[in-house]
Amino acid sequence: MARAVAARPDLLERLAVQTAERAQAQLQRRLHTIDASHRPYVEVGGQRLLAFCTNDYLGLAQDPRLIAALKKAADTCGVGSGSAHLICGHHREHAALEEALAEWTGRERALLFSTGHMANLGVIQALLQRDDLCVQDKLNHACLLDGAQLAGAVLKRYPHADANAAARPLQRAANSYALLATDGVFSMDGDIAPLQALATLCASERASLMVDDAHGLGVLGHDGAGSVMEAGLTERDVPILMATLGKALGCGGAFVAGSATLIDGLTQFARTYVYTTAMPPALAAAAHCAVTLARSENWRREKLNALIQRFRFGAKQLGLPLMPSRTAIQPLMLGDAQRAVDTSRALEAQGLLAVAIRPPTVPHGQARLRITLSANHEESHVDRLLQALESLRLADASV
Repeated sequence: MARAVAARPDLLERLAVQTAERAQAQLQRRLHTIDASHRPYVEVGGQRLLAFCTNDYLGLAQDPRLIAALKKAADTCGVGSGSAHLICGHHREHAALEEALAEWTGRERALLFSTGHMANLGVIQALLQRDDLCVQDKLNHACLLDGAQLAGAVLKRYPHADANAAARPLQRAANSYALLATDGVFSMDGDIAPLQALATLCASERASLMVDDAHGLGVLGHDGAGSVMEAGLTERDVPILMATLGKALGCGGAFVAGSATLIDGLTQFARTYVYTTAMPPALAAAAHCAVTLARSENWRREKLNALIQRFRFGAKQLGLPLMPSRTAIQPLMLGDAQRAVDTSRALEAQGLLAVAIRPPTVPHGQARLRITLSANHEESHVDRLLQALESLRLADASV
């Protein structure tokens, strides 16, 4: 007798329904295909736009010296690395970059990953096991949260930047292995984590502190070594440091830096390191060049900071709903998702690119323009943006 089989629901049909629901709510994400880039301008569909939404904070992505370093290494090594690091994909360019990153950040060793997302997943899954405790800021980047969930850890999220609230789950689970993970600079708000308070907490509770400094490296601290260095903290205070190479350094990839014990352990147990092809050695050569320039050319940080101050002063004069941030990330809080989209489109009509950020990337009711500044910008560019924002009459938006 044939068994009656119930109609199994279809995964792709469910996905299509979810996508349609997001589109209906005006929250659907869309690609912007860049035809050409002449920083700080980009060409999209034949239109030349002054971009205020890249993460190229130091203006290095198109520096001729980085391009020359990449080309030279490509002539020697080719394009792809050819294998995972632990087989035959680890080239001298990778090793040299790791040494430079460790020295820059004041750490014993560094380990390269192909992306920041892979770095955070790999580190957290290597460190944590099922039922260990992971305490995180509610505004952490998604990959930090994903790492804790994939590891099977007990994830406890504390209110943004509240070190006192972060203490409670640690104190309640005093006998558990514990990791406290935080962004150094928060990617959507642009503010900086209370790193000194978190380091003091972790020392008192014997928890390990991990900082994702993707948006701080190159921009903050002595010679751009990042938010941890700016806070006066060392490897002992923050034993696990992650940062990316595709933002202020203008390249691609990521790294984790810390003690030899950490790096040796990650080499064995970080699955996103062990089981993936190494980043192209030519890209590592370009990133090594970028590290040298980021450290030595302080004028880039000085110029960036001057532009940040100019923009914030102008925004205050206009009464714009700018969030508190002293970094290159300057969010303009608009609240309603449709208003953020409409504002972005209005700016684009004036030749400016500032993309709307909407839920679920940010909480409901907190849609915004994530305006970012770069050493590639000039004062006249900032003034042009302020004039355009003034013309849109945003001063009455509620924060």
